[in-house]
This record gives sequence, C-alpha cells and structure tokens, in this order.
Amino acid sequence: MIQVALIGCGRRGTGAAHQALSTTSGPIKLVAMADVFEKRLTASYKDLARKGALVDVPEDRKFLGFDAYKQAMDCLKPGDVAIFATPSAFRWVHFGYAIQKNLNVFMEKPVTVDGPTSKRMFQLGEESVKKNLKVGVGLMCRHCKARHELADRIKQGEIGDILFMRAYRMHAPISSFCSLPKPADKTDLLYQVERFQSFLWSDGGCFSDYYIHNIDECCWMKDAWPVMAQASGGRNYRGNYVDQNFDNYSVEYTFADGAKLFMEGRCMAGCLVDHSSHAHGTKGNAIISTGGHTPSHASIFKGQSRAKADLVWAFPQPEPNPYQLEWDELIEAIRNDTPYNEVKRGVEASLVTSMGRMAAHTGQVITYDEMLNCSHEFGPGIDTLTMSSAGPLVSDAQGKYPIPQPGIIGKREYL
Repeated sequence: MIQVALIGCGRRGTGAAHQALSTTSGPIKLVAMADVFEKRLTASYKDLARKGALVDVPEDRKFLGFDAYKQAMDCLKPGDVAIFATPSAFRWVHFGYAIQKNLNVFMEKPVTVDGPTSKRMFQLGEESVKKNLKVGVGLMCRHCKARHELADRIKQGEIGDILFMRAYRMHAPISSFCSLPKPADKTDLLYQVERFQSFLWSDGGCFSDYYIHNIDECCWMKDAWPVMAQASGGRNYRGNYVDQNFDNYSVEYTFADGAKLFMEGRCMAGCLVDHSSHAHGTKGNAIISTGGHTPSHASIFKGQSRAKADLVWAFPQPEPNPYQLEWDELIEAIRNDTPYNEVKRGVEASLVTSMGRMAAHTGQVITYDEMLNCSHEFGPGIDTLTMSSAGPLVSDAQGKYPIPQPGIIGKREYL
C-alpha cells in the first residue's frame, strides 16, 4: 500500500491526486490533506471523495495553515508520496521536510522562481538522489508518447540541424493572471497566496506558470538549454489591476550553437488564440504541440511548409494522456525501486523560464549564469510564515504593488 498526502488543494493539486489514485500498479490511497484555505480543502475533498475507498481522510487528517504541510507528511511512512501543489515559492521548504521524512514526492511546476531558490533546490535534489527518493516534476509533456517519438526522430536527424524554434501561448486572461485591489477583509499574505499567478514571489507570475511547458518541450527537442535571453513586453490594458504581470512577452532565447527559440506570450481578450510549439531544421520542420498540452499532434514535414503532401510522419491518434502517464511512471518506479528523479531537470527548466522573464522585466540580456547567481530572492523567510505574517510584497497607499520597470531599475525585476 502506498499512502499519499496532498499539500495544496487547488485545481491542479486535486487533479494530481485524482491521477495518483487512478494508477493501477498496486494499492494506493489518499490519507491526508493540507492547505491554508479551508474552502479549497473542503472543495477538493468533496471532489476526491468520489474515488470512494481510495480516499481515507477523516477530519483529524485535514490540516490548515502554513505549517500544515508538516502535519500532513507526518501522517505518512517512509516510501509514501507527498504531492506539492502549492505556489512554487514553498517548494524548497516542503521538499526539504519530505527528504527528512524519506518520502517520495510529486511536485508541480515551476519548482523555483529565482536564483537563490534554484540553488537551494539543486542541492536538495542531490540529497534526494543520495537517499534514492523518487521525485516527479509536473512537466507532463516530457511523458507524452508522441513527443518522445518526435524527440527520437529529431535526434536521428529527420529534420536536420535545428535552426530555430517558435512557441506561442496566447489567449485571454485566465485564472489569477490579473488581480483587482486587495479586499479589506484579507491580509496581504493570504491575498497574494490566493492570487498566486499575479505575483512574482509566489509563482513567478504568469510567465513562469504558463510558459514553462512550451519552453521546456522546445529545449527537449533541441536537447540543450539556452545560454542567454533577450526580451520585450509590457502592460497595456491594466485599468485598476494591481498584479505584477505584463500583458505580452516576446523572448529570444539563444543556445550555445547559435540556434534560437522564440517564445511569444500574450494574455489579452479578443486577440488571436495560439498555444503551440514548432521546430525548424535544415531538412524539415516539426509540430511539437498544437492546440494545448494534449494531444500534441506531433508530426514532421519535409521543407518548411505544412502542406499535406509534405507530411513525413505523424503520431497516430488518440494519444495517451501525459498527465496520467507521469503518475503511472512515478508509482511504478517506487514499486520497482528503479531510478526516478526529475528535480535537476525541473530546476533547469524553471531557471531557463525565469531567465526569459527577467530579460523582459529588466530590458537587459540575461545569461543562464546571471539568472542562477542573481541575489534577488523574491520571498525570503518563506519557511517562517504564519497566518498572521506580513506578505513578501507590500502595497502602496493606493493598494498597488511594485511592478517591473524595464530600463529603469537595472538587472532586478522589481524594487
């Protein structure tokens, strides 16, 4: 029997728990839940309770508060699994405790948002490998069968040498992308945690939370991480919103061999919708994904056109669900005691994503090493927060929070 604790009971955490309980390699059950918001925990439990006997979470194993993660993990035995689906700022704190408890982990992306936490997570990842812990990171596209075959075909030279890649995530505002001024009955801290995609300290803003999948899958196809980024972006239709996000981002990543990745992000209603990634080589081009994360519709064309007559290969439909595959593979690795640890790659993907974000927010060229060694920790003291703590960001008299100002404040994303 593998027991599971869910820490972070929002939509993605609830989905991850459903997928954990849908694995078929052996007995598994959810035994503990934790969050800082009672309404989220209650809604998540109601949803998950449909799994019947696979959910065994009585009232005394439902925990609230910033220390609830410890209480939930204390319900597990070594070798069980903790799910981390809180805002990513808390990832290193929760992961450190899981390592102490000898627990396997599934953590949602991104796993870091700045240089100091990236260094911390690299170190924790090494510790988890030494302890033979199995750790999955929620970059589910890496578990997609179609993309796997595409990556193999690209590696074998079917599109030649990659010259450039392009990725798009452009749609109307979603989730907590934009936020109105804080209600009077909420503290800064709880407001920022609840609206986590609006603030850089909590989840890297929309850039890190939304665009990491496109960036990661392109780097997978290239089999390399970019060494620098330059970018632009801006706030266009902000009205009374107080979040830290730009409405649009345009990033040029450069790899060591000179190849490029162009990432276009936009959250604006009424504009073209595009959520896809593409690779262009000296012999042909490839669709990495189109129309979202799944199905990918991965395919290869000769030359640079997308005419039907030029189609060389396409993965057959339907495609297995990568959200489920990542869980099947993690749980099987635990049961069979095979090596399985995605922390290093998850941190690298998060760091490269942050590099593009920082380039846009500063208006400067940012290298991989500069991102890693940047001393600006967005949320210092995360491990000491309580329900009555002040928020890492403080609003001004008008209720607005500091925003990026490219060209004004140097190589720092906000003051």
